[in-house]
Amino acid sequence: MQGIIDWIVNLMETLGAPGVGIAILLENLFPPIPSEVVLPLAGFTVAQGSLNMVSVFIWSVLGSVVGAYVLYGIGAWLGLERLRRIADWMWLVKASDVDAAMNFFNKYGRPSIFFGRLIPGVRSLISIPAGLDRMNLLVFGLWTTLGSGIWNAILIYLGYVLGANWEKATGYVDAYSKVIYVVLLLVILGFLAFFIRRAVRERNEAK
Repeated sequence: MQGIIDWIVNLMETLGAPGVGIAILLENLFPPIPSEVVLPLAGFTVAQGSLNMVSVFIWSVLGSVVGAYVLYGIGAWLGLERLRRIADWMWLVKASDVDAAMNFFNKYGRPSIFFGRLIPGVRSLISIPAGLDRMNLLVFGLWTTLGSGIWNAILIYLGYVLGANWEKATGYVDAYSKVIYVVLLLVILGFLAFFIRRAVRERNEAK
């Protein structure tokens, strides 16, 4: 982690606020670069007077949006047909499950893009189903900008307020993440139970 911090500091010293944007762009594509380190550190740098708050915020959101569009493109390239074939190959999952998931996304995709940007671990991945669904690019960009703007502003402000203790922001995000992960785990277990029950029922019917 110290190596990542040193790299981020060097990037900001060399490029200024655009360096924050580049770091956040890479954070979207490479999870080992966490936003809960980049953004509070940027906020601390603002508090020191080395960077401008508005510029840091704008560049961080720009980096988030560009990274999201890259992952959107990956989802669009993957396509529903490839995903259906993968689903048919997987245990307990069917191509029809992909269709059901995409139908759900068609109904609730817009708010899921917004709220997904506020959930660690999901923030980047939520862009892929948007690409699979070929969500309107402008709509996708607007929801991504709004969600990313809120997330980035909170972490930058935390770093600004905490000052030299900016690393405490990581602890706050970790505590928040644990609650979210427990909820997601329960959801995943619920889906797993559904798939297993369906497989058992179909096996019994086949007999």
